[in-house]
Amino acid sequence: MTDLGSLDYFIGISASRTATGMFLSQKQYAIEILERAGMTSCQPCRTPVEPGAKHTVHGPSVQDPTLYRSLAGALQYLTFTRPDISYAVQQVCLFMHGLLEQHLHALKRIVRYVQGTLDMGLQLYASYPTTLVAFFDADWVGCPTTRRSTSGYCVFLGNNLLSWSSKRQLTPSRSSAEAEYRGVANAVAETCWIRNLLCELHCPLTSATLVYCDNVSSVYLVSNPVQHQRTRHIEIDIHFVRDLVAQGQVWVLHVPSRYQFADIFTKGLPFALFDEFRSSLSVRHTSAPTAGECKFFKKM
Repeated sequence: MTDLGSLDYFIGISASRTATGMFLSQKQYAIEILERAGMTSCQPCRTPVEPGAKHTVHGPSVQDPTLYRSLAGALQYLTFTRPDISYAVQQVCLFMHGLLEQHLHALKRIVRYVQGTLDMGLQLYASYPTTLVAFFDADWVGCPTTRRSTSGYCVFLGNNLLSWSSKRQLTPSRSSAEAEYRGVANAVAETCWIRNLLCELHCPLTSATLVYCDNVSSVYLVSNPVQHQRTRHIEIDIHFVRDLVAQGQVWVLHVPSRYQFADIFTKGLPFALFDEFRSSLSVRHTSAPTAGECKFFKKM
């Protein structure tokens, strides 16, 4: 092994150290995406997805999908420090092999959003991790074509955003509770992996993981020992989460939708709400003050 000194730049990610922590940015990489798309002078937009927008498989097609696939792949790598575009990128990546003009317009909107937020990155705070908190949400039957749900979660270690995901579920869900609970199981599995990793790093967590969900039925299923006919098809997920709850490793709690930050990973949001959730995920401009940590944790 070779000691190369303090981290400054690694595989396209710039790391800037401050008195309060570290700022991760992919500004130069984002500029290269704009140049590849030929949109360096495009008009910026405030959100990567139009609120309420849903993509279909009907409409005029695009003859040459080469540039689309190239940009979609490049944007996937940009999500390493830009969780605010995770949902938008996940949506355009679903149509790599059935490209329509509406999908190309959606991708260009993401590029326009990146153009207006080039200086943004992920802020990490210098603090000793004591708690692991996850937020999960699902957009039930959000896909108008397959009627599958889109689920998303974000995991905080202390005040630092550590892991996030936006993904369409593999099968349709027959109720919102089913869609939410399937996603809760995925979020809990992610937190279990993080807890095990911290144990291997000799930094074990002593407190239970908190998982926040805005679906009351999902929270009820965690503590209700009775198996109902309508939950037999998700029984494995139920037992997986319930066993961890019984062991005291996980608490599944209800959170009002107003503070459900995982919403940003499941649907397009109005700018005011999107901007607030983006800030709570510690995505901010380089020059922004770093004192504005997650508002939810400040109220806890």
